[in-house]
Amino acid sequence: MKNDLLFDFTVNKTTKTVLITREFNADLSLVWDAFTKQEILDQWWAPKPWASKTKVMNFEVGGRRFYAMVSPEGQEHWSVQKYTSITPKTNFKMLNAFADKDENLDLPGSDWDLNFSEQNGKTTVTTSIYNDSLERLEKMIEMGFKEGYTMTLNSLEELLATL
Repeated sequence: MKNDLLFDFTVNKTTKTVLITREFNADLSLVWDAFTKQEILDQWWAPKPWASKTKVMNFEVGGRRFYAMVSPEGQEHWSVQKYTSITPKTNFKMLNAFADKDENLDLPGSDWDLNFSEQNGKTTVTTSIYNDSLERLEKMIEMGFKEGYTMTLNSLEELLATL
């Protein structure tokens, strides 16, 4: 099934930034909830066949989400998202970093800035991911971030169609 929804993924090594623009055929409130509510996030925030398992989430400035991506064999890769700014229904910012199972961060992380807008019943999410170093950006890309995040966003699109 081919759709006409916008999807763009750009890596800018000069600014050490990844810019992802993704359009969803869903209203803004639903897409916002999908990114900010644990019970929905855990249904799509991992590339298949991996699953997302949230241990702690408090979506507020200064709050965090501590979660694992879990392989079909049970292998866990932990991460922490620390929320630094929230403007309901339009934007939130967070530090995203890998961690161990005890929530010790593997720094540096990356700074995510997510913007949400709606037009004609479609919601666009524009995500800017800034890395302090070119080395970290390149490591992220080498680890298959583009492919994994593309699969993850496709899972969100499928989920939104059922909600």
